[in-house]
Amino acid sequence: MTPKTEQQPQMSVEEFEELERHAPETVWLEFINGKVVVKPMADGNHREMIAWLQRVCMQHRPDLWLHSESGLQTERYRKGRARADGVLVRVGGLRGHGEWSESEGVLMAVEVTSHDCDTHQRDRVEKPDGYAAAGIPVYLLIDRDDCSVVVFNQPEDGRYRHQEKLPFGASVKLPDPVNIILDTEPLKEFVD
Repeated sequence: MTPKTEQQPQMSVEEFEELERHAPETVWLEFINGKVVVKPMADGNHREMIAWLQRVCMQHRPDLWLHSESGLQTERYRKGRARADGVLVRVGGLRGHGEWSESEGVLMAVEVTSHDCDTHQRDRVEKPDGYAAAGIPVYLLIDRDDCSVVVFNQPEDGRYRHQEKLPFGASVKLPDPVNIILDTEPLKEFVD
C-alpha cells in the first residue's frame, strides 16, 4: 500500500511579499518555484566581486549601472521573486520601481555563488530558468566553487539556449545587449 501524501497549499506571490516585508533586515527572502528560500548574506569576497563588476561595467558602458541586491519579478507570469546579486540596467532604469522590479529593461542579471548547500539548485538551475522565463537577455554566473564564469544568453521558452563557461582569468564576452568584454583575471584574487 502506498502511503498517502498530503498536498501543502501553495503560497501566493502576495502572501510571500507580505511575509518578506515583515522579515528582519538581516534575512533576505526569495520566492523561487513556489518555495520560500532564505538567501545567504554575502561575505567579503562575494561583495568585492560585485564591486569589481560594477567598476568594469561603469568603465565600459557609462550608460549602464549594475545595481546590487535588486529584487526582480521572475519566472513565467512573474510569479517568482529573486533578489539578484546584480541587475544591469540603463542609468535611471529602476526609477519608480518598487521592491520587486519587472524584468523589462533589465539587460543582465548576475549571481555569485555562495558557500551553502543550496547554491547548486538555486544559482545553477532555478535562477537561470527564472531569469530566462522573465526574458532577461543575459545571466552572468560567477561560480566560486570551480573558479569559472558562466554566461547564459538567448532566452527562449523559459530556458537559455546558449551558455558558455570559462575559467577565471579568461576573456569573457558579455553578448548583446550588454556588449562588454570582461578580463576575469582579477577574480582570482577573491578565491577562498
